[in-house]
Amino acid sequence: MRRSPMQTTTARTASAQGPREINADAVASSSGAYALADGVGDDPRAARAARIAAAAAVRVGGGAVEAVLAAQAEVLAEAAGNCVLVVAVPEGDGYDIAWVGDVRAWAWTATGLRRLTTDHTVAQHFRDRGIPTTPRMEHIVTTSVRTARREQVGTARVAGPSLLVLTSDGVHKPLDEPVMTRLLRYSTAPAAALVEAATAAGSTDNATALVVECGDRRTMTLPAEAPDIATAALPVLA
Repeated sequence: MRRSPMQTTTARTASAQGPREINADAVASSSGAYALADGVGDDPRAARAARIAAAAAVRVGGGAVEAVLAAQAEVLAEAAGNCVLVVAVPEGDGYDIAWVGDVRAWAWTATGLRRLTTDHTVAQHFRDRGIPTTPRMEHIVTTSVRTARREQVGTARVAGPSLLVLTSDGVHKPLDEPVMTRLLRYSTAPAAALVEAATAAGSTDNATALVVECGDRRTMTLPAEAPDIATAALPVLA
């Protein structure tokens, strides 16, 4: 599939380590594609897996599912380390989305904030079947970059968003959608606002947000091309 980047986009990212020993979140962008990965665990192997996956996902040049599978191939080449991943690839006037795990993609459209992904967690599995869940189940993923089969990769598409938002669970678990909606509507630095709000709300995980401006916004002047957001911006131990 040939990529067709949005005409005017700019991206900003923010991240907080929180109470963890290491920041195992990573982001990357290339040719209009965006990825956010969240390492499974609080150690350098998880952080390395996230960094490898995010970088591989935006290099592949195909669709979003192919991006996840490319990330999987590079992570599997490592002896250890795992992560969850969400990828957004430009397609026409919108984005092709693919994910594994509990990272999320959101879009701001004419109807407001819209969640594009469904968590791959034990809690969501039971919730879909009308079975009661426990808080612990929210943190157990059923797919990951290392383990997912192709048919298990989640997919979605959004047309004509004015914002594309990718978040790790350290952002969206402590913040409900009404709070996220207000932050995205009124903040001139929404990525930073999301991370700061999650931290203030008591996030116990790494908290990372990537916000892509891909339509007219009252407070923004958009450049012609999205800048690269290197994973080096998020410190990762070798």
